Amino acid sequence: MKLYVTEIAKYVIALLLFLFTSDSFVALTKPYESDRKLLYTRQIFCMFGVQVSCFIQIMARTGKVSYLFFFAFQIVIFASVIMLFYLIYPDANKVIINNTCMLLMIGIIMITRISYEKAIKQFIIVAASFLIGFFVPELIFRLNVLKRYAWAFAIAGIVAIGIVLVLGTATHGSKITYTIAGITFQPSEFTKIIFLFFLAGSLFREKEFKDLLKIAVVAAVHVVILVLSKDLGSALLFFMVFLALVYIATNNIGYLIMGLGFGSVASVIAYGLFSHIQVRVKAWLDPLGNIEDAGYQLSQSLFGISSGGAFGLGLYGGSPQSIPFVEQDFIFSAIAEEFGIVFAVIMTLICVSTFLHMMYEGYVMHDKYYRLLACGIGISYIFQTFLTIGGGSRFIPLTGVTLPLVSYGGSSVMVTVVMMMIFEGICLVRNFEEAEDYIRHDRGRGSKRDYYDERGKRYEEDY
Repeated sequence: MKLYVTEIAKYVIALLLFLFTSDSFVALTKPYESDRKLLYTRQIFCMFGVQVSCFIQIMARTGKVSYLFFFAFQIVIFASVIMLFYLIYPDANKVIINNTCMLLMIGIIMITRISYEKAIKQFIIVAASFLIGFFVPELIFRLNVLKRYAWAFAIAGIVAIGIVLVLGTATHGSKITYTIAGITFQPSEFTKIIFLFFLAGSLFREKEFKDLLKIAVVAAVHVVILVLSKDLGSALLFFMVFLALVYIATNNIGYLIMGLGFGSVASVIAYGLFSHIQVRVKAWLDPLGNIEDAGYQLSQSLFGISSGGAFGLGLYGGSPQSIPFVEQDFIFSAIAEEFGIVFAVIMTLICVSTFLHMMYEGYVMHDKYYRLLACGIGISYIFQTFLTIGGGSRFIPLTGVTLPLVSYGGSSVMVTVVMMMIFEGICLVRNFEEAEDYIRHDRGRGSKRDYYDERGKRYEEDY
């Protein structure tokens, strides 16, 4: 019976996720909210359908009643988040909140399969993140003055990651965590938000080369501190976000080419200076040749992805625990093994659709500050996704970053949820801009018409 349930469920799960993701892309072709209502309903149905199907598998495999209570709490929390968000922020982008909840659900389900205790911790952090995040869109909409404090954000970011470099705790060879009052967190994750506010605030005005040079120096300080802390994934992420926003702000491809050239030279230098980079590159080039040492993690990751096949081995059918730190750096491999490559690819497309929605919203923004902020969030999100999936599948060397919203990690999940809510606040600003445009256009037509009727003559140049 267990085998039948697992076999049927994995096909149902893949189909529901496909339908959910299709609607995420279809929404891009429907700019008006009134045309998306049925789409949102289908997405919610598919979202909870995936969750119910997964927990049917879990219950069939484990038979533990505690898992059923945990599942019920998740249903209540996610349903409440979606309902309250739709009511409080009707003008925000609902596809983004749907995608966010779906990815969080997938992550918690996979972490539950790996470690029930860690799944409970993750779920608590997710609930706390939404509790904090619900205030963020309104703050972003109201606090237009944030753009004035770009250099304050720069100082705050440097201090945050600088303290970790000096006083932080080494984790797996990298100084990336700091502990206060018994709570351990990763400041580089929170600094991503601060860094984005700095870049948007300093680049939204037209800048001369000397101004861009000052901004580049400050960005370089962030990157250098992260490199010295051996947090290579975050360093690369910060660098790429900086390059992309400079290009968007200036529309000068020369700056982009110059930055990529400088980054390539810096990478070669870093490879010669840091032994841990050499180890990761060596493992990437020949993981099986170093399977007993540096290539063990990557080799196990590749074995997991390949063993799952198209539709996976089913929950509890694989052995994701054979990959060290699987719930953090290699969650994509675990998902591919037990849910299948088809499911893993569709999940990746959810990330891509999220990115496209963010870039579209940024494109239609009038206010350049919010445009840069929206694009920065989108680029940061998709590039981190690329680093994680690319590293785990041997497309690029491992960088040690988490898959946003899916991997286990309190700081990462909380920061990503807050970033999504910041983006939703930008959507509120965009809706306000559209309303202003409509009113201005309507008044313009009304004023000309009234002026013509009253005077019997048209004075268009006086309007």
